Amino acid sequence: MTSSVDPDHTPDPTKRREIKSFVLRAGRMTTGQRRGWDECWDKWGLQKEDGPLNISEAFGREAPVVLEIGYGMGLSLVAMAKAESDKNFIGIEVHRPGVGSLLNESQLAGVTNVRSYCDDAVEVLRECIADGSLSRVQIYFPDPWHKKRHHKRRLIQPKFIAAIRPKLALGGVIHLATDWENYAEQMMDVMTAAEGFKNQESEGQYAPRPDFRPLTKFEKRGHRLGHGVWDLLFERTE
Repeated sequence: MTSSVDPDHTPDPTKRREIKSFVLRAGRMTTGQRRGWDECWDKWGLQKEDGPLNISEAFGREAPVVLEIGYGMGLSLVAMAKAESDKNFIGIEVHRPGVGSLLNESQLAGVTNVRSYCDDAVEVLRECIADGSLSRVQIYFPDPWHKKRHHKRRLIQPKFIAAIRPKLALGGVIHLATDWENYAEQMMDVMTAAEGFKNQESEGQYAPRPDFRPLTKFEKRGHRLGHGVWDLLFERTE
């Protein structure tokens, strides 16, 4: 195999490679996931390479916009979009099988108010999402990277929350959920210290699961085993 590295190129030592919060996994799509991708990507898929997103054009209407980062197989996102048909939902997921699943489930459920990127959320936020355009950003059960040496890979970090803030309209909400207590504590520390946000509960308090977040099979199983789940709802104030 030949190398694609330019032998005359010397890496800039002042530039540090950004730490990713995910690892791309190679995996085959199921029949349904492939069907969703093949039949629905052209009408509901969004491309980072297309640059700034015209949301009203993408959905064919004006409506409040909810952005979900890392939606997995998309079952909860489809359920939310169906229950809140008055809102436009944008998902970002790096794994193609998950995107295929979301598109397939949307088509089966007759849900048309969901669009999705298959890309890195950090880059999509920076390059495609206009400031002040979102009413809610939701990040449910992100990878906890439970080993201490991997905590730097966790998605919820001050820099990332600072990047989300301008994308929210004033009064817009970041909704986080995790079933790892240590990660919940980190989330609370990050959000409490973040400029321009206030906890919708009292300071340092977690929120009860809001009705709009579906209870997943994974979460139900956790409840049966006595595992906790922590929700955080923080509102943009400035």
